[in-house]
Amino acid sequence: MTTDAGTDTPNYLTLSSEERSARAATLREHYRDCDLCGWDCRVDRTAGETGACDLEDVALVAAAHPHHGEEPVLRGHGGSGTIFLANCNLACVFCQNHDISQGGRGREASPEEIAEMALDLQARGCHNVNFVSPTHVSPHLVEAVAVAADRGLEIPIVWNCGGYERPEIVDLLAGFVDVYMPDVKWVDDEAAALYSKAPNYWDRASTSLRRMHEQVGDLRTDDEGIATGGLLVRHLVMPNHVESSKRVLEFVANEISRDTYVNVMAQYRPAYKVPGSDRYAAIDRRVSREEYRAVVEYGRELGLTRMEVSPGY
Repeated sequence: MTTDAGTDTPNYLTLSSEERSARAATLREHYRDCDLCGWDCRVDRTAGETGACDLEDVALVAAAHPHHGEEPVLRGHGGSGTIFLANCNLACVFCQNHDISQGGRGREASPEEIAEMALDLQARGCHNVNFVSPTHVSPHLVEAVAVAADRGLEIPIVWNCGGYERPEIVDLLAGFVDVYMPDVKWVDDEAAALYSKAPNYWDRASTSLRRMHEQVGDLRTDDEGIATGGLLVRHLVMPNHVESSKRVLEFVANEISRDTYVNVMAQYRPAYKVPGSDRYAAIDRRVSREEYRAVVEYGRELGLTRMEVSPGY
């Protein structure tokens, strides 16, 4: 296994300026019959119609700053340059940032303005540009990367998504994304529909995971241990859903790669619509140490060699 790729060049710098602009224009056309995410709403966002994300053909940015709480391979010493997009294509009832993801807290930003944010984050010493909840506004973001590349951007792009993607759109992101970081939530479609309001979640997530790995491979790092490219999978262990978590890890180990970098997360806490709700009572508590350890131990039995685990568990 080779994880050191100190000479990796961001993918977008391997494309010509003309290629970058053409790809951005192709993606922008998808706003007219929107199929950018797993919902496949087919609304014309350029005509003021909205689908599951409740956005026209605009991007809302809630914040842009160095983030020192991401995975060590992303944050390093300079932080991960996060740009938070509002109106996620998922509607998780437990979302801790629901004011952004579902409440639309953010300001409208053009691709040129997002490009300037990316360049500013690079100037502040960030190791990457980390687009958080990017899927539903991918045309804006690809155009922003195209603009920023012409103006001197040269750090990796991280696609920090919820896993509810369409493989056809993942294909169009080839050459723009260096690190895919899907937060793969559910194998259980019934749970996905109840808690994340995402029908057919696992079909979308599993197919897209394969496509992401085919495109960028296992996670690679430079001489300082900072990610330069590849797939990083996040998975949040939920209370009373240990078997679903195990099946996520089974899929990653058996269908993707045992060298996949997997962050098995234990920080779930009831939030937003969950506390006190009879409908969501099964997840109205923190995950227990026993549940979390059962998932981690299973991952080790599967031969996953690069698991990040939560301290204290």
